[in-house]
Amino acid sequence: MSQGQARRMGSLLPVALLGLGILLQLAGCSPPPDPVVCTHGTSNCTITNTYGFFLCPAANVTYPRTEQELVAAVAAVASAKRKVKVATKHSHSIPKLACPGGRDGTIISTARLNRTVRVDAEKRLMTVESGMLLRDLIEAAAAEGLSLPHSPYWSGLTIGGLLATGAHGSSLWGKGGAVHEYVVGLRIVTPAPAGRGFAVVRELGAHHPDLDATKVSIGVLGVISQVTLALQPLFKRSVTFVKRDDSDFADQVATWGRLHEFADMLWLPQQGKVVYRQDDRVDVSTPGDGLNDMLLFRANPTRATIAARAAEELLQENGTDTARCAAARLQADTLERLAYGFTNDGVSFTGYPVVGYQNRIQASGTCADSPEDGLRSACGWDPRIPGSFNDNSGFSVALSKAPAFIVDMQRLRDLNPAVFCAGVDPRIGVAFRYIKASSAYLGKAEDSIAIDIIYYRSHADGMPRVHADVVDEIEQMALHKYGALPHWGKNRNIAFDGAISKYPKAHEFLMVKDRYDPDGLFSSEWSDQVLGVNGSPNIMKEHCAIEGNCVCSEDSHCAPEQGYFCRPGKVYAKARVC
Repeated sequence: MSQGQARRMGSLLPVALLGLGILLQLAGCSPPPDPVVCTHGTSNCTITNTYGFFLCPAANVTYPRTEQELVAAVAAVASAKRKVKVATKHSHSIPKLACPGGRDGTIISTARLNRTVRVDAEKRLMTVESGMLLRDLIEAAAAEGLSLPHSPYWSGLTIGGLLATGAHGSSLWGKGGAVHEYVVGLRIVTPAPAGRGFAVVRELGAHHPDLDATKVSIGVLGVISQVTLALQPLFKRSVTFVKRDDSDFADQVATWGRLHEFADMLWLPQQGKVVYRQDDRVDVSTPGDGLNDMLLFRANPTRATIAARAAEELLQENGTDTARCAAARLQADTLERLAYGFTNDGVSFTGYPVVGYQNRIQASGTCADSPEDGLRSACGWDPRIPGSFNDNSGFSVALSKAPAFIVDMQRLRDLNPAVFCAGVDPRIGVAFRYIKASSAYLGKAEDSIAIDIIYYRSHADGMPRVHADVVDEIEQMALHKYGALPHWGKNRNIAFDGAISKYPKAHEFLMVKDRYDPDGLFSSEWSDQVLGVNGSPNIMKEHCAIEGNCVCSEDSHCAPEQGYFCRPGKVYAKARVC
């Protein structure tokens, strides 16, 4: 074999391994670990998120099983004036929402507050505890002939957690795709004066003025105990994915969400293509028992996951743009060929449309709900194995500004399409979902398009990623030129700098916060920074722009020793990227 052939085989090996990581999927799986770990029973603890992005200390954790125990837990921290944060079963938020601050704080986990409280099928109302997983709520509703109309696509979130961050699906129809729009009541436990036992349950009905503060709150108001949701009769959906040229993408983005109730889009910039999701309700008599078991949310053999990550790192460190684009094309084409995990009967995909009941279509996450198999397989991002490790920038642009934003992104792409092969997740490119305007104080003030960009992250702090300037310029362009709002449960620090000033009713939210928790026990340094109470989320130091902790203003914020310097953006000249 010649040296040229050897080099070619070496460049193709990572491509093959990345494709293999998608194809090898298992039915079993080790569920994600508890995000809270303690060395002495429930004391001397740490908390992380499901990806292992951070590790925060805490003095202790408590796992209430009833509302009475929850009240007692809040009363205990309030009487001692200790900082406290709420943790969910899997802790999916990327920012440090669950970190109480310092080593003396307490964590209250809702993992055992996971039951259905009541169902009123006639009124189509369902009350659940806040720690119930989305997947369990969906199935419990379906058993009563009911549907949660919209939800995020990942079923491993808890109801309390997804409300705290404003998590959503995709729709401009009716009340829209955000779960908090279907909340018609909740019970929240907050600190109280000694004369009231240090904790109180506040019950908020559909017309209570504080409901708009509590249904998206980033966890700074107290602990939600129960949530009542307005549901709909169980219905069916028909799903078809259509791949088209992106030449009219800017025009389509403004109209696609009006044409289809559950519409979304995947932009594959390096291919010049858009995958449009044509997704609508159909009559329940329509034949079909389709299932959404999204490939990216399935279990992977641990060895395959490790090999795929090693291949990704090799492409990052030593690959060429040609090799990276080959890998990107293979992964995107594999997902398309396998219908992204959709099947017509729960087993095989025979063609579009895929028709199925709402509870089988709206969300998935089988890697989180399978029996333990000794870590032979796991979710691809499980922190116990050296597997997938990615950042996620998520922000929303007002729909009225979305066409111009897309034109700017395409201008950036047209300068050198190949850089997008490493700059964004090659499997799904840039994801777009629709969100309707909300009355929630920390919700969207107008109809918007939510953009998700997933991209490679190094395990080594301060290590640059290839073509990082692409995502950084898009992010700064969205946030500063187009006034984008960050997703509360995603993003690096820079996305939250000054964000609170973009919410017209931020002052009303902070007034409720002061009434519910005047001592700021449920607040942290991070939440004070992003809410504009005290300080800034920016961390100015060497390599801070590489980590997304600052926008560079000097070369040392990048990695000049590795050839990364602070420079203006190529399309948005006011951006500063490495």
